[in-house]
Parts: sequence; structure tokens; C-alpha cells
Amino acid sequence: MAESSGDLLYESGTEYVSHHLGFLTFGKLDGHWGFAHSAEEAAAMGFWALNVDTMLISFVLALGFMGFYYFISKKMTSGVPGLAQNIVEMIVEFVIDSVDGAFHAKNKFIAPLALTVFSWVFLMNAMDLVPVDWIPLSAQLIAGDSHLYFKAVPTTDINITLGFATTVFLMVIYYSLKVKGPMGFANDFLMHPFPKWYLAPLNLLLELPGFFAKPVSLALRLYGNMFAGEVIFLVIALLGWYQLPLHFAWAVFHILVITLQAYLFMMLTIVYLNQAHSVDH
Repeated sequence: MAESSGDLLYESGTEYVSHHLGFLTFGKLDGHWGFAHSAEEAAAMGFWALNVDTMLISFVLALGFMGFYYFISKKMTSGVPGLAQNIVEMIVEFVIDSVDGAFHAKNKFIAPLALTVFSWVFLMNAMDLVPVDWIPLSAQLIAGDSHLYFKAVPTTDINITLGFATTVFLMVIYYSLKVKGPMGFANDFLMHPFPKWYLAPLNLLLELPGFFAKPVSLALRLYGNMFAGEVIFLVIALLGWYQLPLHFAWAVFHILVITLQAYLFMMLTIVYLNQAHSVDH
């Protein structure tokens, strides 16, 4: 049975799901720059290919929440606050309480960073709640190409989640060197868990895999949960009009997932940076 989305007809449900999981990829193929027209062409473009759709939506969401926070900050009142101010104050207080509970050093950068991470990841996750055909079909209509790939949920792109995790990892290294110094940073690997100099090689063997696993686990946890949620939405969409009650039920449950994943990413960022600021005396 063929599945349809707008004016685009799919031969099977598998093709429908596969097309919705494809990216609008720009890169160099056979010596020419351009957009990929298939998953095979996107893969052939290699490492330097750019997923334009996820980058575009990520930047739009970033500008959106920063603009919203800036607008509310300029309109804040000490009197009776409006709904928007109440929401912003609740989010800010929630983030500050999270930082106070998990970060025990002094660094004014951590709270704004945590607020940015939570807000941005939450909004990118929340794109999963938009009906699966709306954004891809809109992109196809604008481009005039009924076969155009367009991914609507940035956190279902491993490049996005790995980019976030790598940034956190680099900040951990930076603050570890800044706060502890090179010798103190090296001491974390050479003298733990066994504080004997002759066991330094064993300590290094035990500590390094866990250290480098941090960005990998941080990226894969977010990516895996959001990718699985998107696939379920796509499978539900194959039911046609019968999808509505299931779509609503999964969307309600998924609100908890997108919020929890944003919270976990924020909290792990705070915890890792707190470890970077912890000095072993």
C-alpha cells in the first residue's frame, strides 16, 4: 500500500519513514558543491557535509528564545507579573536552584550556561511535537521540490548532540586546567582511585576511558531518546486518520521525555563542570 504526504507518494511505509529521517545535506560530491538528492549522496559527501535543515532550525530556535528572554527582561515589572514573566521567572529560578544544588564553586558563567543549555535543548526537543509532515511539506512547497529532504528535530541529528557534548567536554578541560593547573589536572588521572605513585599507570588505564566516555554518553543519551521518539511518531503517522488518538497520547507522554532530556543534559553539564572546579587537597 502506498503512503502519501502532501503531493509526494511513497511506495511503502518504510520509504515514508526513511524519507522523513533524511537530512537536507549540502556538501561536495564528485568535485561539485550542492545538495544531496539521496541518502547515498549525503553519505558520499563525507565529514564536511552540512545538514542545513538542523542547523537552520537550531539557529532560529536560539534566536527565538534569546529574543524572548530579552523582551521579557525589558518588560519586567515589580508589580503583578504577566503570564510570560511568570514563566520566565519559574524557569530562571528552577535553573538557579539546580546550579546551587550541584555546583559548589564560584563561577558566574555556569548559571547562564545552564539556562542556555536547558532552554535550547528543550526547544529543539519540542520540535518533535509538531506533526511530522508539517515542516517537511512546507519546505517542499517553498522549494518546489516534492522529494526534498528536511529534518525538523535538531536533536535527532547526532552532529548536533555530539557538537553540544564536545563543547561541554572542551569547557571541562579548560576549567580543569585553569582551576587545578596542568599538574593538578594530571593528578586526577594518575593518583585516582589509588593514591600511590607506582600505581599511576593503572590509574590512568582506569580513569581515561571514563573521562572520554563523558561526551559520548552525553551525546548518545539525548540523540537516542529523541530519535526513538521521532520514529514512533512516524510509525503512528502511517495509520492515517486513525493516528489522532495515538498521536495525542504519545505527544502527551513525550512532553515528559523532552523536558527530562533537556534537564538531564543541563544537570550533567553542571556536574561535569563542578568536577572540573573541584580541587583535591
